[in-house]
Amino acid sequence: MLENDGTPTGGEARRDAVAFPADVAGSEWPDEREWFEELEWFDADGDPVAAGRDGLDAVADVSTLMSVFAAQRFERVEGLRREAVAEAAVFRGKTTEIVMRSLRLELATVLQVTEHIAERMLATADGLVNRYPAMLDALSHARTTERHADVFVELVDTVEPELRDQVVPLAVDLATSHALGSFRRLLRKLVDTVRAATLSERHAEAVRERRVVVQPAEDGMSWVMLYTSAVKAHAIQHRATAIAHALGAQEGEERSLDELRADVMVDLLVDGDVPAHPDAARGIRATVAVTVPVLSLLDDEHANTAPAVVEGVGPIPIEQARELCGGADGWMRVLTHPETGMVLSVGRDQYRTPAALRRLVEWRAATCMAPGCGTPARRCQIDHQLAWEHGGTTELTNLGPLCVGHHTIKHHGGWCVRQIPDSGGALEWKSPGGRRFVVRPERKVPVFRPAPDDDRSPEDTAPF
Repeated sequence: MLENDGTPTGGEARRDAVAFPADVAGSEWPDEREWFEELEWFDADGDPVAAGRDGLDAVADVSTLMSVFAAQRFERVEGLRREAVAEAAVFRGKTTEIVMRSLRLELATVLQVTEHIAERMLATADGLVNRYPAMLDALSHARTTERHADVFVELVDTVEPELRDQVVPLAVDLATSHALGSFRRLLRKLVDTVRAATLSERHAEAVRERRVVVQPAEDGMSWVMLYTSAVKAHAIQHRATAIAHALGAQEGEERSLDELRADVMVDLLVDGDVPAHPDAARGIRATVAVTVPVLSLLDDEHANTAPAVVEGVGPIPIEQARELCGGADGWMRVLTHPETGMVLSVGRDQYRTPAALRRLVEWRAATCMAPGCGTPARRCQIDHQLAWEHGGTTELTNLGPLCVGHHTIKHHGGWCVRQIPDSGGALEWKSPGGRRFVVRPERKVPVFRPAPDDDRSPEDTAPF
């Protein structure tokens, strides 16, 4: 989750609502140049740097205009679609499908894009104008971007019509406050949560479609595609990656991680047991974090609104969660409690993060804690926000996962990163240009407190 003092949010240019003239929000444009020059932040001829604003502000201004123009284009595209549908109804012999394909072809040709892109544009325009006017309004006032609008329509359209009223206001808020990658991930989580009541039935139907497909490629290569449950797919990926890392650590190994991972999967599927693998790579099993609200384990009705979630996957059927929580090896089971605030620490005793503490840091964040990054936390390095050599401690309040690229930028790119006290793990990033961004973790850390004895005050009861 990303914040930035209410201004550019999630790495996307955002401004407070701009009071656009009524005819600009409608179908008729005034003189664009005259209107834009009325805005204090836009100077068609001026130099933003000379005016005391840096080049990034100028880029943000252009992005703002692009959002406004995108909203106008969607309105006009929807107008074309309505005219095409009306024409199909008036003239006999022309089906709606033929008329729409003709429109798609002409639109793609005029805009010099593929017909697939034109079809997606028509679908997004239909959704924004006819079903989600609140999102169209956010786009027309430059509070979000065209790509956010595309993702919004694509995902919200999957929600049953009777459930959309629960999703749309929250989804618009997410679109105006998060970078595209984070927005997509959080919106998918929201949609999955709202649809959790029917998840078991939908999963049971989908799992019957599992299969393996081989797709020929060039240069004597092929793709092997496995369609299976998301939990098993992520477990396969995790085990292959773990074995690949172990092989990559061997002296003289020159293959890339992707090459190693592919070779590992081939070896395991073709040969089964692989004696050629070194001891460090043998016996590795998949590890996946499963987060289950404790009441959902006990009550199906509660599971409909608070589903079990697998890291990197999303909600899963409660029956599958109960099976995983029954004691299967290789699964990190986290039973959540509504309170928060626990601190785990090894202080200055050691730099290396203990395995249990590392798992908790990864679970709390879910992804890299850099602005807008969606790299899974399990593939990240654990960063000491206050560096060890500067007196930093190895404790939950000083640790966060960062991917290799953002870890490097944090230490060598001129950024200042600190964990905000009493925030539950939120990081504040200050850029070399002085802009501040706040990234919040995906989850809160649970705290469990025993009922205090009659002769002890609650303050004397330590969390454990």
